[in-house]
Amino acid sequence: MISEITSHATTRLLEAGLGGLNDSNWRSLMILAVIAALLAIEAPQIRRERRQKDYRQSYLANFGSLFLNDILLSLLSVSSLWMLASRYSGHGLLSGIDSGGVKALAAFILLDFTLYLWHRANHHFEWLWLFHKVHHSDRVMNVSTAFRLHFGEVFLTALVKAAFIVVMGVDATLVLANEAFITLWVLFHHTPIRLRGERWLGRLFTMPYLHRTHHSSLRAEHDANYGAALSLWDRLFGTLCEAEPQALGLRDVPGQNLFELLRFGLTLNPFPDRKALGSEPVSLGEWIAKAAYFRAEKRGFAPGYDLNDWLEAEREYRDFGSQH
Repeated sequence: MISEITSHATTRLLEAGLGGLNDSNWRSLMILAVIAALLAIEAPQIRRERRQKDYRQSYLANFGSLFLNDILLSLLSVSSLWMLASRYSGHGLLSGIDSGGVKALAAFILLDFTLYLWHRANHHFEWLWLFHKVHHSDRVMNVSTAFRLHFGEVFLTALVKAAFIVVMGVDATLVLANEAFITLWVLFHHTPIRLRGERWLGRLFTMPYLHRTHHSSLRAEHDANYGAALSLWDRLFGTLCEAEPQALGLRDVPGQNLFELLRFGLTLNPFPDRKALGSEPVSLGEWIAKAAYFRAEKRGFAPGYDLNDWLEAEREYRDFGSQH
C-alpha cells in the first residue's frame, strides 16, 4: 500500500520542484510530511523505552524496505497494472452511482473492508504468511514499521487493489485518493504513542493501542485487529482483541537487517513458531519447524541451510514414526 503511493516520490519532487507538482506529487509530499511529523511525535516515547539499538536497526531495515520496494515496483511497471484495470472499471458494482460524494464514500468503505479481508487472509494462509511474517518480525513498533513489507506481499496487494478497481467500477484515481487517507491512518496506528480517549475512538477506528496488540508475539493476540482504518470490521466479525502485549515481534526471531528480511520472507518456517507453541496443540508442522530451528541454532544460524534443515527434520520425524 505505502510503497505504491510513495514510489519515486522523492525523485519526482526533486525533478518537478514545487511549481511543477501534479496531484500525485502533492499526495506524496503530504505523506512524506506526515511521516516526518510522526517521527518527531514518537521520538520522546522511543527515548523513554531505552532500546535505541533495537529502534535504530528497525528504522534502517524498514526504510530500506520502502526504497527497495519502490525500485522493484517501478522496474516491474506496476503502474501499468492500474492503468489496465482502469480501462475495465466502467461496469463494476459502483459504476451506476451518479453522486460523486456517495461513490467516494462507498469506495472508501469497501476498500477498507477489502483490505481487512486481505489482511486476515495473510494470517490464515501459509503461502501468504510466508511474506507477511516479515511485517510482524519487527521487535519494536514505530511509524517505519508500516514500511516493513516483503516485495512479494506488496506485489500481491497491488493485484488485489487492481481487481478491486475492476469489480467495483471505480476510477483508479478515486482509489488512490481513498488509499492516501488509509495510508496516513496506517502510518499513525503503527506509532508507539498513547492518546487520551483512544479507546473511545477505537470503537470505530483502528487506533495505535489496537494495532499494538496485532503486533504481539502471541498468536492469540496477533491474529486479531486486522482493520486498516476502521475497527468496525473486527467488531462485526469477532476478530477484535483489546490487550496490552507483553512483547512485540515473532518469538525466536532476532532483529534483522534489510537483506535478512528479504531472505526471511522467502524461507518456509525457518523458526519454530509461526504459532505460539505451548498455548496451542503442537501440529506436525510446528514439530518439524522446531526441530529445524534447533538444527539451525547448532550452526549459529548460518544462512543457506534453511530448506535442508526442514527436509532433515521431516526425515527424522518419518524415521521416528516408523520405529514407534
